[in-house]
Amino acid sequence: MNPGSRQSADDTDQVLIERWKAGDSRAATELVGRHADALARFATSAGEREEIEELVQDTFVRAFSSLDAFRGESSLRTWLFTIERRLMLDRRRAELRQRKNVSLETQLPATEYNALDGMVAQETATRVRRAVEALSPMQREVFGLRVEQGLSYRDIAEILGSTEGAARVHYHNAVRAVKEFLDD
Repeated sequence: MNPGSRQSADDTDQVLIERWKAGDSRAATELVGRHADALARFATSAGEREEIEELVQDTFVRAFSSLDAFRGESSLRTWLFTIERRLMLDRRRAELRQRKNVSLETQLPATEYNALDGMVAQETATRVRRAVEALSPMQREVFGLRVEQGLSYRDIAEILGSTEGAARVHYHNAVRAVKEFLDD
């Protein structure tokens, strides 16, 4: 994305925010349409596996209820990622308090037609998932924001309440750790 298109997207978001504040409910629908998929991808990359749609909805509910607090110092998407990250942290804390048993993922039996392809794909996906899960929580978040969302280090630092330099270091260490894990 070139700088001109980023500014245009930010300007469009700001126009939609103003329309929503003025009572145009269609503006909220447009904002959700623009950002919901990115929020879902971010949640998945951060390790969420269940109720992602609910998490995205909760993010928008919280954002729309506090739009007056949005100062526009960052892009709307960056602000939404920050809200969603806080919701995910809250969710994880609640799950840790309530759940003591970790559920195992169920596997579907392979059919004769795709047995080998399915096994190879499943093994590869499992190795990559394990490599990413082995990262520290901070590295996992930075890795997901950079790789899956394509965010700049500046935006990542803002979402995580960190510095650009720290975001770069976490990303570099995450990439190195994933490579080492996959090479073993």
